[in-house]
Amino acid sequence: MAWAKFILLAGWVLQLSAQPVNSTNASPAAMAKIPAGTYVPAFREPTEPSQVAVNAFLIDVTPVTNGEYLEFVRSHPQWRKSKIKPLFADEQYLSDWAGDLDLGTVSSNAPVTRVSWYAARAYARWVGKRLPTTVEWEYVSQASIAAPNGLRDPDFRAHLHALYTAPTPPRLPDVMGGLPNFYGVYDLHGVVWEWVSDFGTAMVTGDARGDTGLERQLFCGSGAQGAKDTSDFPTFMRFAFRSSLKASYTVHNLGFRCAKSL
Repeated sequence: MAWAKFILLAGWVLQLSAQPVNSTNASPAAMAKIPAGTYVPAFREPTEPSQVAVNAFLIDVTPVTNGEYLEFVRSHPQWRKSKIKPLFADEQYLSDWAGDLDLGTVSSNAPVTRVSWYAARAYARWVGKRLPTTVEWEYVSQASIAAPNGLRDPDFRAHLHALYTAPTPPRLPDVMGGLPNFYGVYDLHGVVWEWVSDFGTAMVTGDARGDTGLERQLFCGSGAQGAKDTSDFPTFMRFAFRSSLKASYTVHNLGFRCAKSL
């Protein structure tokens, strides 16, 4: 009996991986082109490179919204809240929605949350994209309104600190509520946390598209050793939060956006 259940589950997983992308029902979000550059890792060993090359890529202008995710679960019933397998999401998956296809009081233009890494990855594949890497996400997130890297701007740093110390509102705001950054990307800070493809890695080295030399040690509170800037509170928060996650977790203020290689 146990083997029969295993075979059925394995077949279900294979079915998911074989699903076509770019469905006719998909509504992929607008994307911003991010030029190639270099990223200084937030945490690294003394023997690791001080800079990481980042290839040019595309990233969604906004996080994926409830309305966009609703279209995904319409086309893929196995990802509806009543159908999801416990292996792929915990019991809080889409718990803010009133039903499988009913958003209830949740705004269709607010970021979708309470989705697992598995679910976010499945959505990204459906629209012909992928989740951004940690390096890519961090590279874009350091842009202020006026500069591709605003981390040396005290006003920008103070703004980020205020956002990261503010409580999450009971009702998430709609996307694009603030100003875009230098690249035209919205809502990277202060709205929701966001999944990345390699969320379980605190150290980031090597090529941003497919790092095979990642340090797999999880970040902890005493992990400031090797940090590039011990005063960068928002970055410490992001890496600590990511390292606390498991792929099946769903969180009330954790969403995602998609990326695409060029």
